[in-house]
Amino acid sequence: MKRRLIVLMTAAVPAVAALTPTAAGALSRDGGPAAATTCAAVPVSAPSGTKVESVKAVAHAGGTVTFPAAPPLHPEKETLTDVPAWCDLTVTVSHPGAKDHVAIKISLPQDRKKWTGRFQATGGSAYLAGDLDGAPLVGAVKAGYVAAATDAGVGANPLDVSGWALTAAGKVNTPLLENFASRSLHDMAVIGKDVAKRFYDRSVSYAYWNGCSTGGRQGYEEAQSHPADFDGILAKAPAINWDRFAVATLWSQAVFNEEKVAPTSCELEAFTAAAVKACDTLDGVEDGVIDSPHKCGWDPRRLVGTKVVCKDRTIVISRATADAVRKVWAGPVISGRKLWYGPNKGASLAALATPGAPFFVADAWVKYFVTQDPSFDTTKLTYRSFGQIFRASQRRFNDIIGSDDPDLSAFAKAGGKLLSWHGQTDELVPTQGTVDYRERVERALGGGERVDDFYRLFLLPGVNHCGGGTGPYPADDLGALVTWVEKGKAPATLAASVSGADGRTVTRNVCRYPMVARYTGHGDTASAANYRCVTA
Repeated sequence: MKRRLIVLMTAAVPAVAALTPTAAGALSRDGGPAAATTCAAVPVSAPSGTKVESVKAVAHAGGTVTFPAAPPLHPEKETLTDVPAWCDLTVTVSHPGAKDHVAIKISLPQDRKKWTGRFQATGGSAYLAGDLDGAPLVGAVKAGYVAAATDAGVGANPLDVSGWALTAAGKVNTPLLENFASRSLHDMAVIGKDVAKRFYDRSVSYAYWNGCSTGGRQGYEEAQSHPADFDGILAKAPAINWDRFAVATLWSQAVFNEEKVAPTSCELEAFTAAAVKACDTLDGVEDGVIDSPHKCGWDPRRLVGTKVVCKDRTIVISRATADAVRKVWAGPVISGRKLWYGPNKGASLAALATPGAPFFVADAWVKYFVTQDPSFDTTKLTYRSFGQIFRASQRRFNDIIGSDDPDLSAFAKAGGKLLSWHGQTDELVPTQGTVDYRERVERALGGGERVDDFYRLFLLPGVNHCGGGTGPYPADDLGALVTWVEKGKAPATLAASVSGADGRTVTRNVCRYPMVARYTGHGDTASAANYRCVTA
């Protein structure tokens, strides 16, 4: 009900902030429209309940643009060449009573001939709502898009929420959490498309969302709460079910405490390697990848007694350690009831199952939002305290940030297309959470065939969180979405590739869920041509 109220409220007549007029309508000497626009502030329309505070413009010459490394989310320097001149318009907005200041940056090709008519909103990572100063905006401009990102009023630190999560009284800052969860996304969509129209004196032809992890969750949230904002949504490794997943990824800490074990990284790696070895060939091909982890029945207790050489010592794997790993893979179970999912077999356990080192997103979520106690120690969780925190998170925050409403009927009716993928070796966001959501949508809307008309999910064997890993990665997922939206050709597969251990390129056509790619038994196993999609 709350989401429907939000949709109705933002459908009201928008407020307009009268600022510096645009030069987008300037004429050339022959009377036709000028190729280049003037990089200047424009009037901005915002949704009802959102106030425009300022609009600032900055022009950029283009050419070669380099973005320095910014670990941990951007560990390597990135360079873009042949970027056209562009204009950044930063719109600052606020919401009455929220005491917030939200920055929305819209990047536009300076030359109107460089604009394809497409708009692309970009998502965030961890506790970063959007990357205002990174490569996504400029990369989208290079590809002919008007691009946008927002900081949701919570700043630019993806790891630290201490500056905004709690009020001075120590309570959850609900307005800022709502900004991060949903409100800023709709603001960005409305304002971004309006700025493009005023800048070029031409409406956006197609609007797209593009994001991974937090950005994937944001895309699903938009489809659920504001189904008319985007024609196409590309949502990768989506951190949906946030109220559950962000607690469930601390399950290992409770398991290790209760079972009184502390596996070393070498032991954890040994369990993962053994699972891959045992289940690699279930698909008929030995390639170091478990294609369908949910079908891998290998029991970690089979490794009991195995010796593992770890740096300068030898460790014998105990039954208690093996049993703990089995429970981590199974996901949280309290009093016989399964609460959520664990990481897939084959995914690295380092991020979610290192004793005394909880996953930072989950750690911050429990400290600042669920318990509202920054000193709370998530490394001391027990089965009992875990269950209490899990239920509290779900009860208090599902409506705000769950992003898991399976009723996508309004999105389908609006003609929207949702293309989503999730790596089968995602080491941060358990893949089965996305599968669970897809299956709930099918139950709500009449089955998989009907849902495929507007929502397609692809599970990528051997692919880690948002990319990397040993499995083939999509070559042009956004292009597949654009083709679906603009030409009506729904993707049956996603073309993917990776450089193999031997240096050869491995290609696959990743099949849409619930189908999987299977080797035909003939030809090069590294070639996509020798695989076909079958029902799993």
